[in-house]
Amino acid sequence: MSDKLLSDEEALDVLNRIDQLYPNAKGELNWDNHFHLLCAVLMSAQTTDKMVNRVMPKFMQDFPTAESLANTSIEQIEADIRQIGLYHSKAKHLKESAQILVEKYGGDIPKSKKELMGLPGVGEKTANVVLAEGFGVPAIAVDTHVSRISKKFHIVSQKATPHEVEKRLESLLPEDRWIKTHHAMILFGRYTMPSRAKNDPYSYLPPKK
Repeated sequence: MSDKLLSDEEALDVLNRIDQLYPNAKGELNWDNHFHLLCAVLMSAQTTDKMVNRVMPKFMQDFPTAESLANTSIEQIEADIRQIGLYHSKAKHLKESAQILVEKYGGDIPKSKKELMGLPGVGEKTANVVLAEGFGVPAIAVDTHVSRISKKFHIVSQKATPHEVEKRLESLLPEDRWIKTHHAMILFGRYTMPSRAKNDPYSYLPPKK
């Protein structure tokens, strides 16, 4: 396949066909409220959702609120999340974020992307997931799957940053599809065309309707 970028029409066709494969696409993280959603997404950086889901039941039981997490020790948080990657830094970010949530927001999760990104360890992707999943705010969270697929199909250039991928996909899709289609791209990358896949990318897509 050439290095030429797809036209808007061609790129939208790829996204439509990915959507066809996963018509009921949604996030796979386990959470029960906005606070635990933020914690789960923060933990998921460079770690699989499956691994995060293993630690979430005990984490949610031990730390039901931002207050309970803010007031515990780093060691206790680490004990709960030791199975996931980068747990030392994630425990620190979790505690610091909880403290800010308690002091600044009364323990609630802010609905503003800027405010979310002001929390330790929360980047654009994490903020977008919380907004989309927790509050239904149209957003596209660019994780490794979304970025890789966008580049593999030449929807964006090979050097595109996650922010550039986000903006390109937003320009192609109506807002009411942002959440669902980005989930479909994640599932497509996770289960249909994983990073080790060597065939022509189009061979993993359903035929054009």
